[in-house]
Amino acid sequence: MSAARPRPRLLRVLRIAERTPQMRRFTLGGDDLAGFPRGSEGAHIKLWFPDAAGETPLLPGFGERGPAWPEHAPRPHVRTYTVARIDPDANEIDVDIVLHGDEGPASRWALRASLGDPLGLAGPGGPNLFQGDAQRFVLIGDPSSYPLLYAVIAKLPATAQVDVLIEVPDASEVQPLPPHPRLNAQWLSRHGAAAGASRRLLEAVRRLPWNGAESVSVTLAGESAQVVAIRDFLAAERGVPRRMMYAVPYWKDRWDEDRYHDERHRIMDAFDEAAV
Repeated sequence: MSAARPRPRLLRVLRIAERTPQMRRFTLGGDDLAGFPRGSEGAHIKLWFPDAAGETPLLPGFGERGPAWPEHAPRPHVRTYTVARIDPDANEIDVDIVLHGDEGPASRWALRASLGDPLGLAGPGGPNLFQGDAQRFVLIGDPSSYPLLYAVIAKLPATAQVDVLIEVPDASEVQPLPPHPRLNAQWLSRHGAAAGASRRLLEAVRRLPWNGAESVSVTLAGESAQVVAIRDFLAAERGVPRRMMYAVPYWKDRWDEDRYHDERHRIMDAFDEAAV
């Protein structure tokens, strides 16, 4: 996937679709999306949310140190999301946003947004989603990483063995996955319990049949405590090398992204240092 310039893009809401009771998909588009690379499904993007739906967010310029806003200017709320679909010919991109109520600026915007509302975007970026030379692919996540897992399945060859484990708050949040002839998918419900305390995914990973002689690519993303526990188990108990793992703690239960930002980077940096 070729890198896109990290310039800010001002897009508008073209369509809104209810995916599940807690997941809403926004199709964003406009001429400013021109040049966004094909095949970016599953990649990270940054979205800039205004204080209120319908307002136009102030977009930054980009310098050597990343985004920069005019001094004393009110900054929009920046959140990281995943490309669910990209259609460069139509200048359209789909983004799924989990609805948490009014607690955060992204969810608050998503609850009130209407067709035509503006939103800022930059990207794509992030590490490789999977290692294509593996013999087996293990994908693990939750609703926040559904677009990532969907994208990886869609990119894998029909000959690949694919195991998918996805934890959801309850059965109403289950969504369809792309067809694949060697896909083994398990949906695990927390039945409304807190994500940060759940061990259902870790227990399911422990139960997966494991052949130590085969090469395994792991794509893992979701709630921080779960990602760290599963990542460490796979590294220590299953011997999965760091280079074979995409392991990203997208969010932390009961923390907003502003508060979690620095900790997430510490988690990622520590994992990378341990692999050296």
